[in-house]
Amino acid sequence: MYAALWRVLPGPWWVRLLILLVLVAAVLYGLFFFAFPWVSEIVNPQEVTVE
Repeated sequence: MYAALWRVLPGPWWVRLLILLVLVAAVLYGLFFFAFPWVSEIVNPQEVTVE
């Protein structure tokens, strides 16, 4: 799967690497600011305190 993605991307290896880094950053941004807060509202763990 990753090799197929690498072959599909245009340009030399450093352009491909830059594109992949931007894609990974965009996915992480989406997860941290949209997906994880939405899931935390649905999944409410029990409040546990450690003494």
